[in-house]
Amino acid sequence: MSSHLPLTPHLSPARVDQPVPLDRTLTYRLHQLHKLTDSDSQSAYPEHTGLSMSDGRCLTTIGTFEPLSVKELAEKANLNKGQASRGAQALVDQGLVLKADHPGDGRGVVLTLTPAGRKIFKSAMDMVAQRNEEIFGCLSPKEQATLSAMFDRLIAHARPGVAQASRAGLASNSRPR
Repeated sequence: MSSHLPLTPHLSPARVDQPVPLDRTLTYRLHQLHKLTDSDSQSAYPEHTGLSMSDGRCLTTIGTFEPLSVKELAEKANLNKGQASRGAQALVDQGLVLKADHPGDGRGVVLTLTPAGRKIFKSAMDMVAQRNEEIFGCLSPKEQATLSAMFDRLIAHARPGVAQASRAGLASNSRPR
């Protein structure tokens, strides 16, 4: 069976030759959900933390994974290095994050929360939990666990190098020996 079948519940393999309506593709629906939830998050972060959504996401990422470098912040928060650097500096300027020299890299820095940052981190994480309940509360706990496991699998598969290696493996396995 091909790994390139559309991920739509209403199409069976017998109907794969028919085009999939755009609004039934997984990528379209993920983007739609992202846009719907992001617009609410734009106002929720300032309301609950006093931070922009961008700074709030940097703060929650640092608080969750500290200590971390700007490069690690970029990777964990899905930002480019410039965005991560600006976000970290904005939080440093507000007294919410401490930027210290990296002990193993003379050019690098390590980011950690300050006591004031920890207070806002708690408020932000409470808001994140509330937002997740608002978004996913229509699913049972079992459905939420299943969806979470599926997201883990899709994210791992989509990571750079994984999908290419998977396709290369399929191609090499299909060669006659």
